[in-house]
Amino acid sequence: MEGTETRQRRLEGYSRPEELEPPPPLSAGRFPETSEDGCLGVPESQVVAPKPLEAEPSRETSLTIGLQVTVPFVFAGLGLSWAGMLLNHFQHWPVFVEVKDLLTLVPPLVGLKGNLEMTLASRLSTAANTGQIDDPQEKHRVISSNLALIQVQATVVGLLAAMAALLLGAMSREGLDLAKVSLLCASSVLTAFLAAFALDTWYLTPLVCVGFMALIPLWVLIAKQNPPVMKILKFGWFPIILAMVISSFGGLILRKTISKPQYKGMAIFTPVVCGVGGNLVAIQSSRISTYLHISSTPGVLPLQMKKFWPNPCSIFCTSEINSKSARVLLFLVVPGHLIFFYMIYLVEGQSVTNSKTFMLLYLLAGLIQVIILLYLAEVMVRSTWHQALDPDNHCIPYLTGLGDLLGTGLLALCFLINWVLRGKAELDGISELAPGPP
Repeated sequence: MEGTETRQRRLEGYSRPEELEPPPPLSAGRFPETSEDGCLGVPESQVVAPKPLEAEPSRETSLTIGLQVTVPFVFAGLGLSWAGMLLNHFQHWPVFVEVKDLLTLVPPLVGLKGNLEMTLASRLSTAANTGQIDDPQEKHRVISSNLALIQVQATVVGLLAAMAALLLGAMSREGLDLAKVSLLCASSVLTAFLAAFALDTWYLTPLVCVGFMALIPLWVLIAKQNPPVMKILKFGWFPIILAMVISSFGGLILRKTISKPQYKGMAIFTPVVCGVGGNLVAIQSSRISTYLHISSTPGVLPLQMKKFWPNPCSIFCTSEINSKSARVLLFLVVPGHLIFFYMIYLVEGQSVTNSKTFMLLYLLAGLIQVIILLYLAEVMVRSTWHQALDPDNHCIPYLTGLGDLLGTGLLALCFLINWVLRGKAELDGISELAPGPP
């Protein structure tokens, strides 16, 4: 936090140079006064020459942003494509056929993994850009405590995701199979792959659950090394749990559609659509959050970001740095999805429709999803920053959860519209071939 304090004082010195005065001398035998968050204040006499911090990000061009984002975006998309093809293969395994609720777990668990990893990356990115991990010992402490934090969150929320899948499944079929509770809980904190081997091993799934729960005190002990991380561990559960609930409805859509013939290929494209949207909006949210950490103080929005509900044109069509990054991320959607669609078609040709109508609908759905998410990212980051909350912890879970729900819903709509249009075209063709009346 000392890096943040120093940069804030630099910024205040730059914006109001006339207010700089020699600080009162410290009395002998006294420590410097601490700030509200317990960090030592930095004497003004030790502050280096002020510099315009807000001008630094503006040197970043659209080209540099694109070069930074494109390679990891493509690699992540290829991984998502393979994940979709694996899901398409695994949906026919006995474990998925017998326990349909495992399919409901797919979007919330994929979203949970993304939430935890993206919030971790966003926190570390902000810490690096604000100088909080310049010291090697501090770097080790911050990284280890953050890793322990996501282990606790993954275990607890993974179990909650299993319970949510069970409840949604029970509501949809008016019944709850208690014999499969431990299997779902075990698969949610481990993997469905290992759960498949546990179908006939009654004692293995409870052992998995107990083993992961027993590790929680160890992760909490490691997380205690860093007070800010411990604060997240105490009060940062609501965004992740709510995001898991939102993603679970996407899982319910997947479960209802995956076995129907008109939705053939739903299992392949669901991880791709959900993951691409989540990745792009997480990048934008992290960039806006880091920008605010550098150029402002919690609770105070910069002048150009005062509106909570900005005009969409100001999000995508201005020369401001966050608008540039939003345009770059939006421009990546269509080429990225075309690459992933083509790769999936080469590997799983028989499982994927090659209809041009479906491809256009698929690309349109991806664009709509990302446009909505990028706009909501700007709104949520501004709102949380205005409330003196850290966007790194509060925005990404909501956005990725909404991305899962939007992606799954829009993808199902694409398959439905394509099926309706194809059926209408077939009926028109049959009517043309039918002989007329004698």
